[in-house]
Amino acid sequence: MYVRVKVKAGARKERFIEMVPGKFEIDVKEKAEMNAANERIQTLVARHFSVPVKAVRIISGHHRPNKTLDVIE
Repeated sequence: MYVRVKVKAGARKERFIEMVPGKFEIDVKEKAEMNAANERIQTLVARHFSVPVKAVRIISGHHRPNKTLDVIE
């Protein structure tokens, strides 16, 4: 299943909001350096869908705030 995410890296508080089914807004404390923010996003999405982190893959938007993720259930 594809999931769309809008990310704010380097936020003061971590936030995970589902706007509509399959579309999320995520704020993470990690900065967008050394892939830290992307790894945290994958962890949060995996926890939300109760799947292992390896089941969440970034399809597009590796270097952008708007990302598309593939979640294998």
